[in-house]
Amino acid sequence: MKPFTIFLAIFCQFFLVAGQIFFKRAMRETPAPRSKSAAYNQLALGILAMSVWFFIWIGLLENEKLSRIFPFEGLNPVLLVIASWLLLKERLTWNTGAGILLICMGIFLASGS
Repeated sequence: MKPFTIFLAIFCQFFLVAGQIFFKRAMRETPAPRSKSAAYNQLALGILAMSVWFFIWIGLLENEKLSRIFPFEGLNPVLLVIASWLLLKERLTWNTGAGILLICMGIFLASGS
């Protein structure tokens, strides 16, 4: 697999995670009232990020074997856990860290075969 293809496969996962984070922020309840426009803006950014992910992914599917690029979808939970820890201040456990490590090893094994 070409290095640029690997870069795109990883890069598009960032857009997928960004979309999920924006959706979570748009749907969250806040202690203080907030304007609907703030929630709509978050929702719009989520839709935009997911759209970018979709079109990059479609381009990858067009040019590469699915069995070679699909393992990169496994990065989604890893990146999402890290993003939720950094951006949403969610708590991580040792089990989560072990799971992330196992997912990364699986991606490495599956994409290298």
